[in-house]
Amino acid sequence: MHHSRLCSMQIDCNVADIDAAARFWAAALGRPVELEHPGSRGNYRQLATLPDEALVQLQCVDHESRVHLDIETDDIDAEVVRLEGLGASVFKKLDRWTVMQAPSGQRFCVVRVQRPGFAENANRWD
Repeated sequence: MHHSRLCSMQIDCNVADIDAAARFWAAALGRPVELEHPGSRGNYRQLATLPDEALVQLQCVDHESRVHLDIETDDIDAEVVRLEGLGASVFKKLDRWTVMQAPSGQRFCVVRVQRPGFAENANRWD
């Protein structure tokens, strides 16, 4: 048995200035950039979100700009197997997360638990 839920929206930005991109998305979404958040480091910027909202993080990337989802789980390997059973495939396995691809072509990540309230609000998979 393991648990998982939607964790965040990752805004992948192929830009030279992540701060300019963060300012745009902060204004567009009405959520300020949280520079003191642990998620705002290096090429990453975290937007402030309400406790019951998915996180929104921007990251500099070297591929085309796009948005992808992260699914958080208490067992990455079990969640990857579950998603493979639904037709997803592993695109790249990294030390702390796995990049997957949906049957419809979108890439998404399976990550360790990131947000508070996980135990109360996650889906249970037996």
